Amino acid sequence: MALTAVASGVVPARTRDGRSAAWAATGRDGGVSTGPFASANLAGHVGDDPDAVAANRALLAALVDTTDLAVMDAVHGNAVAFVDEPGEVAGVDALVTDRPGLAIAALAADCATVALFGHDDRTVAVVHCGWQGLVHDVVGETVAALRARRVAVAAAVVGPAVCGTCYPVPDERAEEVRRSRTAAVAAAALVRCADGQPGIDVAAGVVQRVQELSPTAVVARSPRCTREDPDLFSYRRDGVTGRQGLVVARAGGGA
Repeated sequence: MALTAVASGVVPARTRDGRSAAWAATGRDGGVSTGPFASANLAGHVGDDPDAVAANRALLAALVDTTDLAVMDAVHGNAVAFVDEPGEVAGVDALVTDRPGLAIAALAADCATVALFGHDDRTVAVVHCGWQGLVHDVVGETVAALRARRVAVAAAVVGPAVCGTCYPVPDERAEEVRRSRTAAVAAAALVRCADGQPGIDVAAGVVQRVQELSPTAVVARSPRCTREDPDLFSYRRDGVTGRQGLVVARAGGGA
């Protein structure tokens, strides 16, 4: 059994002695959960059987060829944690590691998940970002944490997320994004829904933020909308539901 990757890839090493990085974004399928969590739920806080969640997380780690996995318990803030061992990290929305063979994962139903790949061929990061993360600049905080370790972002991947027209919001929420971010990020993230209500395309805002912080980085974004795609978990569509993930790990050996 294996979780179904809705997108995956390898970021090759940039240096002769560097380590490549494998990543995968998952959807609903290929796990062992049942009911509204069928079948690849990765979150422990949604009411699913803990044993099923543990089994699914093991399958997630296997997608990037490892058995060691660290997962954040996101809180819609901007705290960043450095990790060098497996487990669940509470109270943060970004994880950073430079340990080869340790997979790190961000989970979401409609929020954006982001993987950042360091130019040093060792460091990787994952980020959970909803509209609050956009306002609180969790991507910027994560890039700052990398820079503090003298690591630049060479590449980034943004996983599936709810699209802007499927995410109508009150005027006040759109205004928070406009006030807190640059004009370019706000322009990318704020859309107008069919009924005239504002919407937030968080993933588009994330892409723009990565690009303005790291202009030379290669950035890829999944085009899939969680609310529109039945193969993905969506809280806005279903209410009680699971969480998919974006997982990344540097190779345990050479590149």
